[in-house]
Amino acid sequence: MRSEIMTSEMKHKRHSFFEIDSSYIEPQHYNLTFMMQNTNTYEVYRLSNSQQQSITFAPETAVKVGPYFGWRWAVLGYTLDIRHLSLKSDSRRRKEYNLSFYSSVMGLDIYFRKTGNDYKIRNIYLGEDVDTQPLRGADFSGLSSSIKGFNLYYIINHRKFSYPAAFSQSTVQRRSAGSMLLGVGYTRHKLSMNWVEMGRLIDRHLQLPQEVTRLDTTLRSTIVRYTDISLSAGYAYNWVLAHNWLLAGSLSLGLSYKETTGDIEHRRLSLREFTLSNLSLDGIGRFGIVWNNTRWYAGASTILHAYNYRRKQFSTNNFFGSINVYVGINFIRKGNQNKRKNDS
Repeated sequence: MRSEIMTSEMKHKRHSFFEIDSSYIEPQHYNLTFMMQNTNTYEVYRLSNSQQQSITFAPETAVKVGPYFGWRWAVLGYTLDIRHLSLKSDSRRRKEYNLSFYSSVMGLDIYFRKTGNDYKIRNIYLGEDVDTQPLRGADFSGLSSSIKGFNLYYIINHRKFSYPAAFSQSTVQRRSAGSMLLGVGYTRHKLSMNWVEMGRLIDRHLQLPQEVTRLDTTLRSTIVRYTDISLSAGYAYNWVLAHNWLLAGSLSLGLSYKETTGDIEHRRLSLREFTLSNLSLDGIGRFGIVWNNTRWYAGASTILHAYNYRRKQFSTNNFFGSINVYVGINFIRKGNQNKRKNDS
């Protein structure tokens, strides 16, 4: 008898933990969804050295279109990169996979990105007296990178605030509400930079005199690998603009511990000098606008990531994200037994 009472209490606590306030959040009334989505991905790398010289790289924005099909909270889909269909070399094609889960209590973002070698120079600074305008927009194949990892976060005010309302359309926010966010993240980065090729490109486009400082000519190539483990905190807010309309935004800052190994060819430095562990601040932003009448929905959302790696001889700032524009329909209404207040 006592064990049955304890089991009943545990079930009640679990039920209360996942319960939502239906005056703030309207749960989904359908089992299945179909959606068409346009995804625009972009990224920026800024590299700098000890001489305060810097180069900013970014490829052309990738434009993808594809269908998505979902059952309740699980959505799968495929997008085709229509801008880079003509690329014949696999080395120039970027690979990207993103998977997100949003429940009333927790959220999870999983991502993998591997760039091709189709970067362009967006900005370059070699000194106040050096005109680098001829290099802007030039193709550069000596940079490649990859990043993989996940971000897991807990929504404190999950009874009144709904992340799925803004980013997976599985609920509808009926009254404005906000929440603190707590999270943990893990990422694995790899960056490869060919400084010899960059020096040749500078010589070809700028034709600088020998006495003018170019790049650090002792650097030949850089391969940096680092693991980033972070604890983050932030705030999110859902603003109900009008009936069925929602504007959402969140920002989290993470204190990151980076375990770094580098393999940098340098004539005067030893390999051991490029191994360090340090702390830095990284950031994640999520923003969205959506119209949802529970049957039809349409909107746009973006997720932005910023990572920093610094040391005395070399540092890099990495910024990447995606903008999604979508329209979809829900169908096959749930049975009456599933229309419960805690259905999210």
